[in-house]
Order: sequence, then C-alpha cells, then structure tokens
Amino acid sequence: MPVRIVYESHATTTDNEAGIATGWLPGRLSPTGRRQAAELGDRRRGTGLDAVYTSDLARAVETARLAFAGAGSPVLRLRDVAAEWDGGQVLLIAHSANRWSLDCLLAGARLESVVADPPPWQPGTFYTLP
Repeated sequence: MPVRIVYESHATTTDNEAGIATGWLPGRLSPTGRRQAAELGDRRRGTGLDAVYTSDLARAVETARLAFAGAGSPVLRLRDVAAEWDGGQVLLIAHSANRWSLDCLLAGARLESVVADPPPWQPGTFYTLP
C-alpha cells in the first residue's frame, strides 16, 4: 500500500532572518522559528501520523523536538520508509532542497523548473510514496 508523506520545512532560523544560507551548518531556530515549530506541532498533532523523521541537521531536529516533544529520527531512504510504514502516514521535516527532490521524484516536476522557480513555502506538502 502507498505511504502518505507529509513534508514540512524546518522552522525559521537566525540565519534565515539574516539572509544567510546555512548549508551544512547546524543553524539555530530564532524566536519566530520556535513559535513556528510549536504551531507545526499544533497543526499536525492528532492527524494520524505514524512516525516523524527529520534531517540530522540541528535546525530540523530542533523543529521536531519543539513540535512533538522529542520526536524525530534521522530520515531513512524512501524505500525503507515505504517498507516500514506500508499504508501509513509519516511526517518528514527537512529543508527546501529536500522538498524540491520530492517534487521531482514523487510529483513529476522537472529539476530545472523547480530550481528556476522554487515553490513557495506552505504549511505542509503532501506526497504519495508507492
């Protein structure tokens, strides 16, 4: 059975607010980001999530921790998620580039188009993993 993926970007960091791309550095959530993480928890709690996975970078882990009181495990390969959560619903908390990858892999977007015209932020993007 397919797995439903709910994708959320990590909350706003101090680097985001300063216009700095954090890249592979851990980053720290700003006060706005901590509020956004709490809102994420409110928005997703009770929606039938079977698991929460995060990027291993600190800003994504902190988002998950604040949203779900410590929940979150490093992201597995998609095929592992499909095997473990067959028919389930998982939340992924990561970064914009990861969302672009899912747009290409699971929604048929062309990478050139996504990079040239990135999709706007939204509270949750839904994918189906066959």
